[in-house]
Amino acid sequence: MGALDGRVALITGAGMGIGRGIAAAYAREGADVVVAEIDEQAGDATARWLRDEWGARAHFVRTDVTDKAQVHAAVDAAVERFGRLDVLVNNAWRGSGYARFENMTDEQLRAGFDTAVMAAFWAMQRALPELERHGTGRVINLCSLNGVNAHMYSVQYNAAKEALRTLTRTAAREWAPKQICCNVICPGAQSEAFRRVAEADPQMAAASAQANPMGRIGDPLDDIGPVAVFLASEGARYLTGNTLFVDGGAHINGVQWAPRVD
Repeated sequence: MGALDGRVALITGAGMGIGRGIAAAYAREGADVVVAEIDEQAGDATARWLRDEWGARAHFVRTDVTDKAQVHAAVDAAVERFGRLDVLVNNAWRGSGYARFENMTDEQLRAGFDTAVMAAFWAMQRALPELERHGTGRVINLCSLNGVNAHMYSVQYNAAKEALRTLTRTAAREWAPKQICCNVICPGAQSEAFRRVAEADPQMAAASAQANPMGRIGDPLDDIGPVAVFLASEGARYLTGNTLFVDGGAHINGVQWAPRVD
């Protein structure tokens, strides 16, 4: 018996990185998983991996989370495919580059808010009736230490992720009477963004790992996944409106994150 047997989860951005790790952790614990991903190759590969590795019922839906109709369609697809929706994980992020504050464009800032805030807003609104239906509703939104620590050169990411934290807490308060739990994970893990920066600047990535109190950057499946499983499980039914820093202690004193920017 898995901790998520009988539950259906929709995870955006589940084709790679942290989203893929959470999807695998859910499949491992018995959940049915809808992989909502804009990259068709990555999304389809993840769904096949979940089926082959854990025998999960996994379904891929191509989803551009900046398109409200596609977000709604992903939620609808989960219900149509599996008959219910218990867990919504808003994880998707589309990179919009690094720049100094004064050089960040309007388009980059808007893109950050569309991807992180509006996408979650649309998904949560659409999913609400299903999340309420069985008394097992969970919303887990992926935010970031970048916003908490105000890391340099990513104001669009930092601001959007902190706005998403506030959105989550507001929903948690309003939806608590419905027994829907809404929480945030701020992960310190080997996301696709981290891997890209590490390839471009290995010394900076190594310094970030060394500065972490545990001396390493977390694994999406084995470090972040179990916490996401807990938040989706019956054991977290009285936990809402919280931010969990799943980061090896990086939030305690802050970890330097300063990619090279001209």
